[in-house]
This record gives sequence, C-alpha cells and structure tokens, in this order.
Amino acid sequence: MKIVISYIGIGLLSIFANNLFSQTTLDYKNRIHPEISDEFMVVSQNHHATKIGYEILEQGGNAVDAAVAMGFALAVTLPRAGNLGGGGFMLIYDAKTNKIASIDYRSAAPKSATSQMYLTDTGVVRFGHLVNAVPGTVAGLIKAHRDHGSLKLNQVMRPSIKLAQNGIKVSHDLNFVLNFGKQSMLDNPVSKEKFYDEEDPLKVNSLFKQPNLAKTLKLISNKGDEAFYKGQIAKWISEDSLKNGGLITMADLAAYEAKERMPIETTYRDFKVVSMPPAASGGLVLLQTLNILENFDIKSLGHNSAAAIHYLSESMIRAFADRAEYHGDPDFYKVPVTNLLSKEYSKKSSQSIIEDLKTPPELIFAGDFKRSDESPDTTHLSVVDADGNAVSLTYTLGSSFGSGVTVKKAGFLLNNQMRNFSHYYGDQEAEFGTSEANRLESGKRMISTQAPTMVFDPEGNLHMILGSPGGGRIPNILSQVISNIVDHDLGYAESVMAPRINQRVGGDLEVERGMSPDTLNFLKSYGHTTKPTDTMGSVQAIFIKDKYVYGVADTRRPDALAKGK
Repeated sequence: MKIVISYIGIGLLSIFANNLFSQTTLDYKNRIHPEISDEFMVVSQNHHATKIGYEILEQGGNAVDAAVAMGFALAVTLPRAGNLGGGGFMLIYDAKTNKIASIDYRSAAPKSATSQMYLTDTGVVRFGHLVNAVPGTVAGLIKAHRDHGSLKLNQVMRPSIKLAQNGIKVSHDLNFVLNFGKQSMLDNPVSKEKFYDEEDPLKVNSLFKQPNLAKTLKLISNKGDEAFYKGQIAKWISEDSLKNGGLITMADLAAYEAKERMPIETTYRDFKVVSMPPAASGGLVLLQTLNILENFDIKSLGHNSAAAIHYLSESMIRAFADRAEYHGDPDFYKVPVTNLLSKEYSKKSSQSIIEDLKTPPELIFAGDFKRSDESPDTTHLSVVDADGNAVSLTYTLGSSFGSGVTVKKAGFLLNNQMRNFSHYYGDQEAEFGTSEANRLESGKRMISTQAPTMVFDPEGNLHMILGSPGGGRIPNILSQVISNIVDHDLGYAESVMAPRINQRVGGDLEVERGMSPDTLNFLKSYGHTTKPTDTMGSVQAIFIKDKYVYGVADTRRPDALAKGK
C-alpha cells in the first residue's frame, strides 16, 4: 500500500500532522524502521526461506503452509541450525476460532541410551553419532501441515527441493560458520566431503548443490513423515547410526511422534503472553520472568537504566533457578506449571529482590548451581497471513551443525541434543547439581530454552509473534523485547535491536555492546559483575497494530529478512 502526500504548504501540513501520523504508518521518532505491510508478513533468519514463505502466501497458502515451506527451506539454506535432523516447537494461531495450537517436536532419547554412555573424564560427550537424539522436525512440520495447512504438501515443499537440486550461492555467513564448526564437522567424513575442500570451507559465492538432501525432500514430499520414520529415510538414518557407534534404531524412529500440548500463558501489564509449555522450558522461564518483573515500575526507571537492568537481571535469575529444579518432559515428570506461574508465587519471589544490591546466588538457589549447556545456534521464523492466522516456530540442531554428523545417503545433519539431559543426576560428587526432572530416560525429551511466543494486546488482538535463537539466553532475550514495547514504548524495530543483557544462576551479567559505561559502573556498585559479550540471539518478529503488519528481521545474524505485502 503506497501513501502519497502532495505539497500543501508547511502551515497546512502542520495543522493535520497529528491526525495524519496517527492514521498512517509514518514514524519519524524512531531511528530504525520495520518492514511494513497491510496484508501478510514473513520473517526468518535467511533470505531464501523468507522469499519462499512469501511465494507460498502469494500462491494462496495460509500461514502454516508458509511456515512449513520455510522450515524445509532452512534445512537447505541454513545448515548450521535449519534442519531435518533436529527438533523444536511451534505455536499456531487460528484467527477464526481465536485459538492457539502448540506442537512439541523436540528430539527424544533412543531406547538404549543411558547417562553413563555420555560421561567422560572431560565432561559430557558433545559431538559424533552417540549424541544423536531421535529427530522430530519432520514429524512436527508434517503434523502442522496435515492439521492446519491448505495447499498440497508437494506444492509446499517444491521450492526447497529446487534449492537443494539447483544449489545456492555460499554466503559470507555460511563460509564463516563453517570455519567456526570445524571441530565437529571435519571428524565426520561425510560432512567433510559435503562442506569442505580438504579443510577449507566452501568458498564464498561458490554454488552449493545438495543432491542427496533433494532426494530426501522428494521422498518426504511424496510420502510425508512415513518416509522419514518408517520408510527409506529411516533405514538410512538407522544404518548410518548403528554402523558408527550411534543408538538410533528403526524402532526408535517408528515410535516417535510430534505431540500437541496445551500452551501456557500469563499477563504482563494487561498484555496476554502465550508460549510453549515444557519440555520447551524457555516459555516457562519467559513467563516467570515477566511475572516477577511486573511487580516493579520499570517504565519510570527508563529503558536500559542501571536500575531497570538490575530488576531485569534479578527476575531472570530467579526464573532460571526454578528451571534448573522443576523443568522436564511432562510425559515423564509432573512439572508444577500452575504453581510456578501463579502471580502470588512471583510476587513472593520479587520481594526478595533488593533495590540496589545483587542477591548472592546461594540465597536464590541452595546447594550446587544447576547449569545447562545449550548452544546459541537455533533459528526462528514468524508468519502472519492476510486472514490473521499466524505461526511462531523455533527449531534447532543443538550446536552449530549439531553433532557434525551428516547421514550419508540422506544428505542432512543430525542433532547433538542428547548432551542436554541431566547426566550427572544422582552423582553427589558432581561439580554441578542436576535435576531429576531432566534426567535421561528412554524416549524422553530433554528440556530446551526454545520459546516461540505470541502476545495479545489488552483488547485481545494478536499483537506480537516472536522468537529467537540463543540457547539459554532465549527467554531473557524475549522478555526484553516485550518489556521494551510494553514498558518503554520503543518502536518495533528499536525494541528488537536495542542492546541486551543476560543473567542466569551462577553466571556474570552478560552485556551487549551499546550500554553506557556509566550504566555499567552503576551496575558494578550494585554488586553485579558485568561481562561484555557477542550479540545475543536474532529475534524474528512480527507486530500487528491498526490493520498494519510490521516485520523485523534482527540483523544480529546476517542474511535475515522480513518481507510483506
């Protein structure tokens, strides 16, 4: 939609300025601006995937069709995190019914796995076939399409097959992260052959074709998840795994299913915030953080002031302390979600926060600190279609390129998610305590800080669709974006791009570049130990207001793109 303003004189323009700017999308108080549309919007970490989602909507598909197409496309274009061999979580909003469905397709433990297998003298095994959990991505994407899509599956998957067959140009980002991922990738002959020239990563602007991955995508396109979990692809996965010291059997794959869960929600200053339930523990941490933060007048303190950051940090650390003790797969452990999300409980937690003094960690969490080793290399996409249906989808391989293992005949990478269980559970001499809720059991899903989220305004209208990569930082990243808008009235793009902090139990206060040295000095006077860090996450977000749709692609990760019509 184009808005044309003719010259009518400075005086007359000023008379109508307030009315004009309240009715249009023009906004000159912010330094950074979103993509603006009055129909639909797609946002992802990779421009190829975004364009595919846009094309699917142009062809008459709905938000789920577009999201599924983008999920498969990212497996081709973003191998560090986009995947067929990992797992994740998804929220789906139906505008007609005003209901939200949530799909849990987190990776699961093979039947024969035991914690003793993963413990070495140097810690938990991180890479190789042994750390492959049963992948859930294909089951999740197919279930979403089967239950909520409108186009045929082969139409939705055609663009990703074409990309794999014809190839993509290697971006600077892909070249860079392949260098970063050498530790795991070069140890696997198949990955080495696919992604490297000897030990040098694929050259920038070289054509990267993936014929085996195209073959796999074709099989899924024709036969759905049956091909992946019970058919030819399952055979390729199992044969490759068992031959190389892995644990995934045909029976493990056949037993896997994506599960629909009940979303969790809270209110934050009259805004309803909806996120994924456990095993996606990031949603619960996010909602708890907001519940605690709600007890303080953050707005009056000013955006990213030392006082505001102090209350944010103290809220975060308390939510993470509960995660370490109580979060797990709800099919194996009764997570006390209702109690953790009660306003009374959060108020009690807030009362232990001292105005100008950091709380010693040992007073927040008795005993050994419980830490989770989660990689920041996840990815998120957000979609809203012209009818108002929306999808918030996060999925991951774990570390960059997961386990470093590429299934030879199938052409895709497998996750390293088995490392995310509490393998030291029951070991009283362990350096870090661990939780019964997240101990390894056959078929169990390990907890994850992934947190696809939707926010509704006080009138009940869908207002935000967001999520982020970032490992353990994800809920803290999202809590700041939400607070930036609700508490500080930042513009949509500025709310996403503003400098961030991160705080977990037993760690320093991580701070992105852009914070004032004066602010950092005040934080030190409160007792915080600040730690400069690289960028945190990459929020791919959509905001809806006054019949307009605003897309923000977080440039903390290169190649992100928002595209709307």
